[in-house]
Amino acid sequence: MSESPRSDATTPDPAATLALTGERTVPGIPEENYWFRRHEVAYEYIGDLVDGLDVLEAGSGEGYGADLLSRRARGVVCVDYDQSAVEHTRARYPRLTVHQGNLVDLPLPDGSVDVVVNFQVIEHLWDQPAFVAECHRVLRPGGRLLMSTPNRITFTPDSDTPVNPFHTRELNAMELTELLVDGGFTVDRMLGVHHGPRLLELDAKWDGSIIDAQIQRALADEPWPAALAADVAAVTTADFDIRPGDVDASLDLLAIAVRR
Repeated sequence: MSESPRSDATTPDPAATLALTGERTVPGIPEENYWFRRHEVAYEYIGDLVDGLDVLEAGSGEGYGADLLSRRARGVVCVDYDQSAVEHTRARYPRLTVHQGNLVDLPLPDGSVDVVVNFQVIEHLWDQPAFVAECHRVLRPGGRLLMSTPNRITFTPDSDTPVNPFHTRELNAMELTELLVDGGFTVDRMLGVHHGPRLLELDAKWDGSIIDAQIQRALADEPWPAALAADVAAVTTADFDIRPGDVDASLDLLAIAVRR
């Protein structure tokens, strides 16, 4: 009688949740849902910009965003520096092509993609101009670089030193524009991610900021009130608004830039 196949303990479980370290957001954790949806809405917004095109996500993290884009794009290639994230993405999202690599030395040929997506990553990089130069190199002429990042003015107000220990340099809209223009891009649109009406109501409910309500309890290592946990778990991408104008008051910046 033949032996039944043995399970390999080293094979990643596609259903497993990637560890939450504070460096990236991941789906499937109720307490993380606000931050996850705030990231996810940017991927939904750019769907029309990747239709039928070859896309690179530089800094793909858990892989959920690249998987979402793959439903519209011709193909999506991912590059991430963290080997555990790479292995997780390969196991959970098999239709993606995933490489482990340094973002300032992308493992792609010159002029090989139509769109580079870089969401909530640039603030983690030590050499931001070198990364933008790499995006310029791998893009075809006229290709787009789509970049989001926390707005320094609202994310770390009154300080040039990021509060988040994983951030090296945060940017405001003017600084992000300068970085992209100096790297050979024309900024077509600079947009902001804002709270929509329902989140503004929750801000008022939680003493002016549902963000602060979460952060204060996390820093104090306090249990969340049931009402706060329920409000956070119920947030959807529809609760955010992405728009031009009033960008300096936005939570996150979303730049749509074109390779010159």
